[in-house]
Amino acid sequence: MSTPAFKDHFSQQAGAYAQFRPHYPAVLYDWLAGQVSDTALAWDVATGNGQAAAALAERFAQVIASEPSAEQLAKALYRPNIDYRQEAAEHASLADASADLITVAQALHWFDLPAFMQEAARVLKPGGVLAVWCYEVFSCTPAVDAIVGKYYHDTIGPYWPPERRWIEQGYAGLALPYPRLATPALEMSLEWDLAALVGYLGTWSATQRYKEDRGHDPLPAVAEQLAAVWPAAGAALRVSWPLKLQACRKPAAD
Repeated sequence: MSTPAFKDHFSQQAGAYAQFRPHYPAVLYDWLAGQVSDTALAWDVATGNGQAAAALAERFAQVIASEPSAEQLAKALYRPNIDYRQEAAEHASLADASADLITVAQALHWFDLPAFMQEAARVLKPGGVLAVWCYEVFSCTPAVDAIVGKYYHDTIGPYWPPERRWIEQGYAGLALPYPRLATPALEMSLEWDLAALVGYLGTWSATQRYKEDRGHDPLPAVAEQLAAVWPAAGAALRVSWPLKLQACRKPAAD
């Protein structure tokens, strides 16, 4: 079987990704740990800078965090019980039936889905859980949301890869290999100043694709628009994203 081509939309902005991407809530990881009978090993797939892996490492004895991008791994969060491996999601070096939990945070849409689901089935222990989640555009204030929405859909809209549709529909229609679990409603929220919000927009893959194609940065213009509706220089506003979580459990007798 050939290795699927790695669709690398994030290595170029790996540093900004580590700095500006929001962190998932602790209640998510608590819920995940509570769904498995053993917390010996979690596999975090397409770990990026290890954000999810670091949180899982507080709840699991060992975490294997795989990521095909060397640039992302160079920014990864060190924990003594995390084993970072540069490899594709579809061809992992984990042993058969070794993982109690498999997680994919904001990355499943980049995978060769049939190949990954087959690999997840191989690696997951009987009774283990596969959990995937994503988030789309944040909400802030009506004025900020209008500017960001225009930027998202109009300015950089043509530069979103087609896989983005999975995010926009919250993985609705995703075929999971095992019976689904009922999942909680979750949300991320942060207090951000304008610089942090603009920095986050710079981590979007479509922003980078726009810059490469057009030869100039679209962020200064949108930053100027946002500054006009921001309450004051240095002020922080609440920014929130609903998390769309889907999970399934491999039958114990599989």
